[in-house]
Amino acid sequence: MEWRDEGIVLSTRPLGEGAVVAELMTAAHGRHAGLVRSGRSKRMQPVLQPGNTVACVWRARLDDQLGTYSSVEPVVSRAARLIESAVASFGILTLCRHLSLLPERDPHRGLYDAFAIVLDHLDEPSHAGPLMVRFELALLEELGFGLDLSRCAATGTLADLTHVSPRTGRAVSRAAAEPYLDRLLPLPRFLVDRGMNADPDADDIRAGLRLTGHFIDAHLNAPRGIEMPMVREQFLSALERAAARDRRLEP
Repeated sequence: MEWRDEGIVLSTRPLGEGAVVAELMTAAHGRHAGLVRSGRSKRMQPVLQPGNTVACVWRARLDDQLGTYSSVEPVVSRAARLIESAVASFGILTLCRHLSLLPERDPHRGLYDAFAIVLDHLDEPSHAGPLMVRFELALLEELGFGLDLSRCAATGTLADLTHVSPRTGRAVSRAAAEPYLDRLLPLPRFLVDRGMNADPDADDIRAGLRLTGHFIDAHLNAPRGIEMPMVREQFLSALERAAARDRRLEP
């Protein structure tokens, strides 16, 4: 068995004296692990950093074996830039953990492309927050738990959508939500009125992450008996610190 693909490094773990098992999010073969025999060498360590895009060749005698990445060559090197930003450092750990919830070797080209886009802007705090929220929405959609934010579940209206049912994942309009505000999740405006609120603030991002986090916990974490990683909250805290710093620098 052999295939060639492009992938983004998710993680590595040492195996033996000089090898590592590298897990990549590949374009055509999904989340896929393989042995890199020289993975701990001075040449390969900078390549096999989370967030880097590589061209790889995977080989195995049988399809269900771990196999070997016989070739791993850098395509886009992001890790050195991302590690300089607290937002990006916590963000990439959050993204990699989310992708670890995918079934192994199950292709998800849409998530691969979305992952690359988020990584390219993860060290820009004003973009990182909204992109993370939308990535988590895409993750839920890809795994069959997508939210319906297009119209009010109660009235069918397309306008003034302000909340989401924590049970059904469907949007609710302001008028329909009024009697049940303590039971509903706020729907940040940037998810439905992008042109009117293209620059969401920290409260909007926190509301967005609370929304997606509720459904990730309910549908992805709870069935596995796991909790949301602490790095996700640390990502949000880093975003809020960056926003506060920017406000202090404004003239």
